[in-house]
Amino acid sequence: MDAVIETHALTKRYGTVTAVDGLDLTLNQGEVFGLLGPNGSGKTTTILMILGLTEPTSGKVRVLGVDPARRPLQVKTRVGYLPDQVGFYDDMTARENLSYTARLNRIPPVEAAERITACMRRIGLSDEAVDRPVSTFSHGMRQRLGLAELLVKEPEVVILDEPTLGLDPEAARQFLRLIRGLKDDGITILLASHLLHQVQAVCDRVGLFRKGKMFLEGPVRDLAHEILGGGFVIHLESDDAQLAPHLEGLEHAVRVTSEHDGRYRVEARADLRQQVAKLVLDGGGKLLSMHLEEPSLDEVYTSYFEEVPDAS
Repeated sequence: MDAVIETHALTKRYGTVTAVDGLDLTLNQGEVFGLLGPNGSGKTTTILMILGLTEPTSGKVRVLGVDPARRPLQVKTRVGYLPDQVGFYDDMTARENLSYTARLNRIPPVEAAERITACMRRIGLSDEAVDRPVSTFSHGMRQRLGLAELLVKEPEVVILDEPTLGLDPEAARQFLRLIRGLKDDGITILLASHLLHQVQAVCDRVGLFRKGKMFLEGPVRDLAHEILGGGFVIHLESDDAQLAPHLEGLEHAVRVTSEHDGRYRVEARADLRQQVAKLVLDGGGKLLSMHLEEPSLDEVYTSYFEEVPDAS
């Protein structure tokens, strides 16, 4: 896959404080990468260096093959950025704000009007809301308008810094659905957040970031294998109350727990549902229910930083 964002030993210091420390990161075309960490961990500083809004102390960063510190305007024409606090001219309507953005990006007026209409439909703003002053918008509406402002540029890369911060659960759910839609369009997305469940809902890969360093990186399932010893949990119910020893004998099974008579919890390094079903049926038993529990990013994050106290 083609690398869209690359950093090598990227470092940023403010006096004696190291905000980002030797970051190596690669984002491939069309993927959603979650930069996950607590507030103050260096996520925003990383984003500012990727955008060319602050220069690295040392190391290298390339965005679509371009050095953003030397050619920031070239990067900004191809990259959309949504900060945690979106700024608009409140006395202007949503349409007027987007038209202004289009003019700044030298988009011809007729084409700009078509893009604005398409973007408004995509983010779900009604015709009535489009022509209202932005000062009347809720926080959730402003965030969606911020996403529309990015889409007007038709960017190849979108960077989102805490995009659901302050949104109610329903507004956050709608916004995450919009992010998944960007992925379907082949847009590469860097999402910085400290909300683990939201990151897991949309990201192909995540990086666990703390005190300026990337400690772990990869798909949640792979990280679960590495940190938890297994990325799959299978819950099943059978009429066989003596099934546990047989389940423990399955390849890739890590731990088997008998929860109640005929109820079992199987932790495994692979999806063993097919093998479990065959085991039960071949033994003459009945498989009454079975479901797979996906690994939790919260479990991975908590377990890792409990085991590595010096990382915090």
